[in-house]
Amino acid sequence: MLGTAAAAAAAARSFFRGGRDPLIDADQAAALAGVDKRRWSTQLLKQLEWRRFEELCVAYFQARGYKASVERSGTHAGIDIHLAAQGAPQASLVVQCKAWDAYRIGIKAARALQGAMAAAGLAEGVLVTSGRFTQEAADYARQQNIKLIDGAALLAAIGALAPETALALLKFATQGDFLTPTCPSCALKMISRQSTRHGRKFWGCRNYPRCKQIFSGAAHAPA
Repeated sequence: MLGTAAAAAAAARSFFRGGRDPLIDADQAAALAGVDKRRWSTQLLKQLEWRRFEELCVAYFQARGYKASVERSGTHAGIDIHLAAQGAPQASLVVQCKAWDAYRIGIKAARALQGAMAAAGLAEGVLVTSGRFTQEAADYARQQNIKLIDGAALLAAIGALAPETALALLKFATQGDFLTPTCPSCALKMISRQSTRHGRKFWGCRNYPRCKQIFSGAAHAPA
């Protein structure tokens, strides 16, 4: 089973392009060293940057036996994961992921997924977050045949896998720099910067000024 999980992780990573781990500065190295990577936890899941969280979700579903295909989403800055059951000729559901814990994931994300489902001609969807959902999102999801998986449910699902599979996913998720957010436009790890005007910290793209994508200092995911 370990080989299956490792293969799933490798396949998940192959979906994503761009510079994964450039030279890590001292501050980020210290932050990485301070994270407990020995076991899955709520804190660890919430610290995964948005791109790594998407990769983890792909690897998880593949470890469950699904065949996954990944496409750039037309409705948000992340990806649409199309899943086909083992042996099925085509995908039967769409998955979207939100690595965000500053606030609960609301109905906007659920509506975006429903739009992706309609565009793909699929009647079933799954919305995964490392945080939690609002009640409004939950009510809407029930009406639209969307399954919601919050951070606690995802950890429980990973924990229900064979121990060696859960461990393989843990090693995959925490390999290299899993904290620094990835630029959604350039697929490069961003750089920590500080505003000269107000002194606030933020993440900026390495391709600035060609790319002006920024995240706030606490951001893990694109809007």
